Amino acid sequence: DELDLMREAGNASQLRRNFSGSDKLYVPEVYWDLTRREVMVMERIQGIPIGQTEQLRRAGIDMKTLAEAGVEIFFTQVFRDSFFHADMHPGNIFVSNQGQYIAVDFGIMGSLNPDDLRYLAENFLAFFKRDYRRVAQLHLDSGWIPKDTPVNEFEAAIRTVCEPIFDKPLKEISFGQFLIRLFQVARRFNMEVQPQLVLLQKTLLNIEGLGRQLYPDLDLWKTAKPFLERWIAEQIGPRALWRHLRENVPLWAERLPKLPNLIYEVADKVRRGELQLQLQAKQLQSIKEEIRAANRRTHGAIVGSAMLIAASLLAAFDGYQQTMWGSLPLLSPAPLRATTRC
Repeated sequence: DELDLMREAGNASQLRRNFSGSDKLYVPEVYWDLTRREVMVMERIQGIPIGQTEQLRRAGIDMKTLAEAGVEIFFTQVFRDSFFHADMHPGNIFVSNQGQYIAVDFGIMGSLNPDDLRYLAENFLAFFKRDYRRVAQLHLDSGWIPKDTPVNEFEAAIRTVCEPIFDKPLKEISFGQFLIRLFQVARRFNMEVQPQLVLLQKTLLNIEGLGRQLYPDLDLWKTAKPFLERWIAEQIGPRALWRHLRENVPLWAERLPKLPNLIYEVADKVRRGELQLQLQAKQLQSIKEEIRAANRRTHGAIVGSAMLIAASLLAAFDGYQQTMWGSLPLLSPAPLRATTRC
């Protein structure tokens, strides 16, 4: 797949869209009319290779800002887009005279599913707080290690490996080394190899090494911790709940009228003997748990729908007041602005 340049061009286009308008990362434009499986044609770039630190200093680039921007770009790719450049060695990164990163070579890209993202972010924060019990439980919850793993033993193993790291100043603690040690411990407890996590680990080591080459006093924890906390708040806080409700209410509204008919059809088939239910005790218990979970989801849906309706009524009433009394100025969308790049 890495040798298919159409695939690489698609990766480049996706990353370019993700960072459209960014002042931190620029991705060259792909010329699709000239691109084939064996040939990829893209915009020519001008920049300083990021490994040329002396040349960067002579160009007046703020090395501390540049190093911190690299960490922010990485975490944005991982946690905002779940689509990250997984080959970010110095040969693939340039810096413009304005201090903007320019990336090339998009043959290897990584992606994490929402569950992996959440567990990974919570692992970092739990480790930062030395909450090793939480780290162990997160590995179990995520399915990275077998469900029958003794949590106490796994917690003790993590503490043994990770606690010495905290003898160092925070700015010297390595994210990448932390992941390596964590995975080494987990492997003793039959952790399954996760290819997406290996790509993430490799990329994180590259970013760390690069950042500290640019600015040796770079504190990755200080740079990354607020980003992780903000991301978790957006995923599990009130804003996330509201977003999920808005996304799912139309689906619930479409399916709700069909539910009574479906229940009646199943009950009628059971009554007439057309549907034979031969269930063992474990299956019955599983069904009970599913019913309880469904009831909880139903209550959540009802509450969510009520919140959505209430918000709509409040908005409508507010609009009515504005129309009647003119107490607030009407809002108009901001004008669109087009930009061109030579």
